[in-house]
Amino acid sequence: MTDSMSLSIFTMVVGHKPIIAFGCKKHSEAETICADERVRARLGSLRSEGKPLLDDFVTPHVRLARPDERALYYEQSAARSSDSSMLMVYLVRLDDPSPA
Repeated sequence: MTDSMSLSIFTMVVGHKPIIAFGCKKHSEAETICADERVRARLGSLRSEGKPLLDDFVTPHVRLARPDERALYYEQSAARSSDSSMLMVYLVRLDDPSPA
C-alpha cells in the first residue's frame, strides 16, 4: 500500500477526451506508457460510442488526473484484487465487445 501511495495518478487524453487513468511515479514514465505499442494496440481494439479509443490519426498525451478522475481510479483500484499488472481505469464507457 505504501508503494501505491507514492504514485501520481495520470490521465491519457485522446482528442481532448480523457480515456484512461493510471498510476506512475513520474510524468516521463506516464509518457512512456502512452507511447507503448502494446497499450496503443489495446486501446485501438476497444471502442466507445462506436469509435476506437485510439487510432493512428490522433496523438495521445498525458496530464495529471483531475480530482474526479483520481477518485474513480482509487475507487476502482480498491475494488480490484491486488495483482502484479498495472491498473488502468477507463474513464469512458466501453462498447459491448460482442458482435452485433
